[in-house]
Formats: sequence, C-alpha cells, structure tokens
Amino acid sequence: MNIPIVQAMIDSIEKPAIFINTQYVILAVNEAYREIYETEVNVGKSRCFEISHGHTSPCDKHGEDCPIQQCIKTNRTSSVVHIHNTERGNTYCDIIMKPVKDADGITTGFLEILDKIDFAAAESQANKMIGGSAPFKSMLTKINRAAKSEIAVLLHGETGTGKELVAKALHESSRRAEKPFVVIECTGLNENLFESELFGHEKGAFTGASYAKKGLIEIANGGTVFFDEIADVPLSMQVKLLRLLETQCYRTVGGIKQRKVDFRLICASHKNLLDLVANGEFRKDLYYRIAGFPINLPSLSERTEDIPALALHFLNQSELNHKRFAPGTLTRLAQYSFPGNIRELKSVVEQATLLANEDSIGIEDLPDQVLLEDKLYSPEVKQLVSLEQAEEVYLQHVCQTQTMPIDQLAESLGVSTRTLYRKLQRYGLKYD
Repeated sequence: MNIPIVQAMIDSIEKPAIFINTQYVILAVNEAYREIYETEVNVGKSRCFEISHGHTSPCDKHGEDCPIQQCIKTNRTSSVVHIHNTERGNTYCDIIMKPVKDADGITTGFLEILDKIDFAAAESQANKMIGGSAPFKSMLTKINRAAKSEIAVLLHGETGTGKELVAKALHESSRRAEKPFVVIECTGLNENLFESELFGHEKGAFTGASYAKKGLIEIANGGTVFFDEIADVPLSMQVKLLRLLETQCYRTVGGIKQRKVDFRLICASHKNLLDLVANGEFRKDLYYRIAGFPINLPSLSERTEDIPALALHFLNQSELNHKRFAPGTLTRLAQYSFPGNIRELKSVVEQATLLANEDSIGIEDLPDQVLLEDKLYSPEVKQLVSLEQAEEVYLQHVCQTQTMPIDQLAESLGVSTRTLYRKLQRYGLKYD
C-alpha cells in the first residue's frame, strides 16, 4: 500500500476521513478529521476506536455495530450511525466505510468518511432530536441522507412522533437552510381557504378580499414547504397541488399571471396514504409525486429505551429545571405505553414537575394516566378504580391519540357532541 498516495486521496476529501488497516490502525488522516477530535491522532499507532470513542477495543465489543466488521462480512461498503467523542461532546456521526483492495482483490484497509449529524444528540440539547435506540439511529440515517438531496420527502408516523421537528432538521441540514421554512397546516382548510392560503389572492378576488395577499408558496420561495397532514387536502384541490409540484408554477386567486416558484417539498401524515389511494380518497399520481423518499418515524413504544433521556431533556427544558427525578420514576415512565408519543411524554414531565411538592419528582407525582394504565388496561385488574377515574383517564387517552372531527369522535364514543364537550370540560381536557 502506497501511503503517500493514500494520504493524497484522504486530503482531497472535504469531510473528516481516515484510512485504517485491517488491525484498526490509522495510517492516513486529513485535517478535517484531526480538528473534530480532542484526542491527538498518532499515525501508524492510534486505532480508530481509541480516537472516536475512547475505547480500548472495537465498537462491536461495546454494543455498537462495527462498520469494519460489516465490510468484512459483506465485502461491500457499509454505513452506521455512531456517537463519537468530539470537541463538542458526544456527537452523532453518519459513517461510510469502504473496503480498499490491492491488485489481487485482497482487502488491505478501509476508507472511513464521517458526516456529523448536527440535528440530533444522545443527551439533552436544545432544538435537537434526542435518543440512542436502534430505530432512532435508523431514522437519523435516512434524514441525513435525504437532507443532502432535493428529493421530495414523505414523513409517516403516529400523532406526536415529532414530524415537524424532523421536517425542520431536513431543511436546516439542506442547502436551503438560510431560506424560509414554511409550514402549511392542511387540516381544517376547506377548498376556498386552502387555495387562498396556498397561492394568495388579488384584491377583490372574492367577498372580503379588500387587499392583495401573498400566498405561503410565494413566501417560501427558495426555501422549504412542509405540508403537515397532507392527507387532509381536499380531493378537489389535489389536482391543483399536483400541477404546482410538477411545474412549480401557480396563479393567485383572482389573478391571471402565471408565477414561478422554487421550493423543496416535505410532506407528513399520520394516515396511511396508500390505503387512502386504494379507497379513492387520495390521488395516486400525487402520492408518488410526494413520496420520493418515505421516512417512517418510530412511535415511542418502539424506542422505549429513549424515554429516560427524553424525560430528562424535557425536565431540563421546563420552568422547574432545578427539580430531579427520584430513583424509580424514570423506570416507571419507561413502562408506560405513551399512546400520545413524544408530545405526551413532554406533557407528562411538565405535569409531574408541577405536581411534585419537593425538588424530587417521585412516582406518585406522575399524572393519573401513567399511574392508572395498568389498572385500566391489564387483563388482570389488581385494583379497582372509580368509573369517574376510568372515564377521565380514557378521555385523556382519546384526546392525545385521536384527530378525527369532534362530531365524528362523539358518534364513535356513543354520545352527543354536546355531552362530549361537557365531559371534556368537566375533566379540564381540550380536544384540538
């Protein structure tokens, strides 16, 4: 192996990069790699896991997938998301590992290229996604790869899984980061209102249009447009939306001049769009236009090991951040199903901080829906609760997990809309 040639190759790479032999020893390193680690790289002696993790043995001995082992197993380029010890603390990195072979086809080493993921963290940091579970890391890989592209992204996940936070991460990690990020809430907009909000309108275009108004699409020019709950776009408007996405041209309501716009498209839905397509409720051609790169957001029940870190994060971000969780409280939180996902966890932590009379937040300070879940949903009822308690907890669950119109919800629950409103008011609940 001609090391000077390898070093020249490494130096030509903008991202942090190293060349490692089959014994994990770093034989070449570029300046970008040296700059992000506090530990000094001693070429020919330092091993990759010593620099990036502070370990004395490879990553697979410490519960992480080793990309070198994957390369050896598959004889192909591999990738993993790891947490590295950098000059800014524990930082997520998207790692590409490429086997390098000699003229006889024998692997002589590995080229490692790092891409720092700035929108996520393993520990509490403001405005970042928090976690360390396998489903979370898998999601980070997809977000990081999609962010570098202009491809249309479709986010799918249950209510409360953080779809808008992911959309912001995609925008802020893209070449459009300095341009506007515009959210278009599709729920509750009728056809006329949707078209006016989206495209804007001219003065006098309709009754009440006393002045010209810019549409959200125009405001987003050069940036990113995030259609939240895209499934709720009226069927009659979907063809106009499709035309906008295909041509990036539109007309304001009441206008005759065609306008051109440039934006990145991100959409989100908690509904299964393919089911809606099959039922004729969503256009197939529109689906395939928006679903260029689907990303599934795991529910909190799929990433339970992240609950303690997220709970600590929300406590740190709360008004009463001087308080601390008592022993056992985080364990009890991790045992709860969190049907409302991350949004519900944040609410639970905020409630617990207020309910705790002391600086230590105990299990008894957790909200009723956490403490009563086992009693309500376990096949074996160990302790009876009052019907009033059961109704309150169930309605809390409904408010956190359902998004259907309230008239439809009332019908599903077998009560009138008026009765449902009265019960929600009784328990101090809001249904958005």
